[in-house]
Amino acid sequence: MSEADFDKAAEEVKQLKAKPADGEMLRVYALFKQAKVGDVNTARPGMLDFTGKAKWDAWEKEKGKSKEDARKEYIALVEELKGKYGV
Repeated sequence: MSEADFDKAAEEVKQLKAKPADGEMLRVYALFKQAKVGDVNTARPGMLDFTGKAKWDAWEKEKGKSKEDARKEYIALVEELKGKYGV
């Protein structure tokens, strides 16, 4: 999977006809961050930042995954969501 395939998937996920479930969106976010940045590199947000904590925790679960593997999983997930929610 190339960087171009990844970038295309990143655009397509924004064009879904319906919004995926929160858990699906967290996985999209986590795989995107892992593919672009690598392992989580920031402190966990404070206790009142519920969204920030959920996103951080989702990204933390991908720790140790290579950027290439994260890209492949991200593209596969976006394809799955396209089938489920339409583009």
